[in-house]
Amino acid sequence: TMRLQAPQFQALFTPGLRSVAELFEKKNYELRIAGGAVRDLLSGVTPQDIDFATTATPAEMKEMFTAAGVRLINNKGEKHGTITARLHEQNFEITTLRVDVVTDGRHAEVEFTTDWHKDAERRDLTVNSMFLGLDGTLYDFFNGYEDLKNKKIRFVGKAAERIQEDYLRILRYFRFYGRIAEKPGDHEPNTLQAIKENAKGLAGISGERIWVELKKILLGNHVNHLVQLMYEVDIAQYIGLPLDGNFEEFARVTKNIQNLSPKPMTVLTSLFKGKDDVTNLDLRLKISKEEKNLGLFLVKHRQELTKGTGPEPLRPYQDFLMDSREANTISKILELLKYQGEEQLLKEMQEWTVPSFPVSGHDLRKMGVSSGKEIGTALQQLRDEWKKSGYHMDKEELLSCLKKL
Repeated sequence: TMRLQAPQFQALFTPGLRSVAELFEKKNYELRIAGGAVRDLLSGVTPQDIDFATTATPAEMKEMFTAAGVRLINNKGEKHGTITARLHEQNFEITTLRVDVVTDGRHAEVEFTTDWHKDAERRDLTVNSMFLGLDGTLYDFFNGYEDLKNKKIRFVGKAAERIQEDYLRILRYFRFYGRIAEKPGDHEPNTLQAIKENAKGLAGISGERIWVELKKILLGNHVNHLVQLMYEVDIAQYIGLPLDGNFEEFARVTKNIQNLSPKPMTVLTSLFKGKDDVTNLDLRLKISKEEKNLGLFLVKHRQELTKGTGPEPLRPYQDFLMDSREANTISKILELLKYQGEEQLLKEMQEWTVPSFPVSGHDLRKMGVSSGKEIGTALQQLRDEWKKSGYHMDKEELLSCLKKL
């Protein structure tokens, strides 16, 4: 058996975890790290959050923690068998081993078990189905560690069965492929066949759940390959993507933004031909208002709003920003620059401080302009002069300019 000694693993043993481990040991309940955290540790990555699995039932855990005076955090996980305990300023989510009794493609009814193999069997992908004992022993029933080392993404057992338990697993397959696989196109044909035959099941999954997965796919590796594949295996239509995506633009833009940390919507918009595509996506996935506005902004301005020729390439973007009356225009412009692959201009725009117009109505009154209408007109004229100067003219220069006008 393999035993993990990595520094990332040793670092998990906080005072909190030591206390939890002691409680379980005293009661002879088994406790292991489960799922994604095991995958991360074996990849040499420090896990963001850690799930634990145990042979103890929720009732047994509650009794044990309460007797030890440990605070339990009330969350809705209990009917799925998850108890959250808080020790030493740290939360521990611990779930009883389960088997699925009934599944309907969206959620499962479970019953508790003490059989680790059975619990591993109901997990989605081999790389997510491993357990790690607190002594570092790896429990791996489906060759997940081999697959991880070979950068292979495979369903546990039969792909079609796993997918039919929860159709969202189709997108999880894509997401982990983009995270772990080394190169595009390295799929098992029968896996893709199972996905294709069950594609329609995604129609019954809520937009919110789909969007969470899709966003992660858009920010992962091989995104151009994976999105094309979504069309090939017929899932695109069920998850809000346009029937005729613009693949050429998508390929170009996904190359542009590789190292620019775009928002998911920025990547996805390159697949869209017009604003209807954004609206349809929103209808299916219920994206946030900010995401929808960004999509509409990019579709509208990606062609016209481009860098200036001559010594001031950033000027068109700056002028657009200064003329804009909308909130957070600057963040939309930054995303547009990423979309266009303008790395240098992006840096400059991020460093540019938006100047504030130095003249107020009060200044004009002091100079004897009295009627509101005249003040309005004068301010607009000065704003135009200020813009022409590249926002460099100061108050004095502008006011002397007013005398000329």
